[in-house]
Amino acid sequence: MESDVLLQMTDVCKSFPGVKALDHVSLTVRRGTVHALMGENGAGKSTLMKCLFGIYFKDEGTTLLEGREVNFKSSKDALENGVAMVHQELNQALKRSVMDNLWLGRYPTTGGFIVNEHAMLQETKRVFEELEIDVDPHQIMSTLPVSKRQMVEIAKAVSYNAKIIVFDEPTSSLTEEEVEHLFRIINMLRDKGCGIIYISHKMAEILRISDDVTVMRDGQWVDTRPAAELDNATLIKLMVGRELGSQFPPKTNEPGEVYLEVEGLTAQYSALKDVSFTARKGEIVGLAGLDGSGRTETLENIFGVATRHSGVIKLGGKTVKNKNSRQSIKAGFALLTEERRATGIFGIRNIRDNTVISSLKKHLKAHICLSEKSMHEDTKWAIEAMRIKTPNQEEKIRSLSGGNQQKVILGRWLLTSPEVLLLDEPTRGIDVGAKYEIYQLIIDLANEGKTVLMVSSEMPELLGVCDRILVMSGGRLAGEVDARTATQEEIMTLAAKFA
Repeated sequence: MESDVLLQMTDVCKSFPGVKALDHVSLTVRRGTVHALMGENGAGKSTLMKCLFGIYFKDEGTTLLEGREVNFKSSKDALENGVAMVHQELNQALKRSVMDNLWLGRYPTTGGFIVNEHAMLQETKRVFEELEIDVDPHQIMSTLPVSKRQMVEIAKAVSYNAKIIVFDEPTSSLTEEEVEHLFRIINMLRDKGCGIIYISHKMAEILRISDDVTVMRDGQWVDTRPAAELDNATLIKLMVGRELGSQFPPKTNEPGEVYLEVEGLTAQYSALKDVSFTARKGEIVGLAGLDGSGRTETLENIFGVATRHSGVIKLGGKTVKNKNSRQSIKAGFALLTEERRATGIFGIRNIRDNTVISSLKKHLKAHICLSEKSMHEDTKWAIEAMRIKTPNQEEKIRSLSGGNQQKVILGRWLLTSPEVLLLDEPTRGIDVGAKYEIYQLIIDLANEGKTVLMVSSEMPELLGVCDRILVMSGGRLAGEVDARTATQEEIMTLAAKFA
């Protein structure tokens, strides 16, 4: 029925210099449904939503909200008209409290100009209670883990009583338990008659939570179907335009002798305590565990961006200091961080600057100035090798999709010729086709004799790519399993050991 249509976007077009990001895309969202939006990185999903949310102005097309044409001039305009968006890359006031972040720009006031702290606290508690979110409203945002910050952002969107809520990769930093919590919230909103637009690369989630699915490819609409009529194989074919065989490449690497040794690793400012393990040349070692288990802290302490209290790191039998990132890079280590926007990219710089930033020494000409030609050539290699979708090297990295930003960072580290790669959630927010390419790249690096430590929240990914899996729990190493024979249940049992 026409009255069931909550949002209708028709023939939306949007171009950027050298790129047509959206080419006559249409989307219809029914009241009280979850409508999934899928496609490879660069397909135009986030761009379409930013056009809806008032971040971008569309070049052509119409947007109808409850039958009324709207053209939001800003995100504030969209929010005030019942459209909210939970962004993939969090943009929060990290030095302010949770409560301040929830009501920023719309503080309840007394007399029109005095902030009513009591009313703000009570309303925050009410929203958190309704959504079953266990976060202290007074806590400073920067002290929360990424997953909790994500839940606060979801609460903020819900607090606007929006008719349409867009979730852009909402589970990329959530644990399995938190994903279940999010789904309960989404089901509650659906029951209230909200229209949910859900962007994700995780097909199992899409097929479970969605009523309808729209697939985009290269800025164009491909198909819209009921979720009940779809399966993984069909979705992949629609997304990439071709059949994709196995989800993971064959494990062709053959680990050699022990190369990396970590003994008694204990952190100064986190719960990481007495972690010891070895990794061999050509081996891919996974790190599994629940949120806060110490996976990320292990990589950060090895790389020297977190302070070690004690512990020894050896590479090829020789002790390495790794007290800071400069020493670690010189010793042959590379770290791809969990949060690419906060700690991975230089958003205001172009792709070339972001690609060569860690290998500038090799581009010095006569030890005085940087060679533009050399930097251009290395960046060209990275763009081609990583299949980065960009009109040119001068494009600001912040204008790329999340997956393409991740590819730039991977290219950056490969240019430093590392011997040990520390990868923290390397495929977060990346589509199924690009994931396969990154898995293949990781295996290729192992085939070259590189040692890879890989943190992932997706257990099928760890089982599909790694040789061994170290399981963290409560800041300690709970055990290790052989990825060829281990089960998800076995890993989860170890992950709960000290939790």
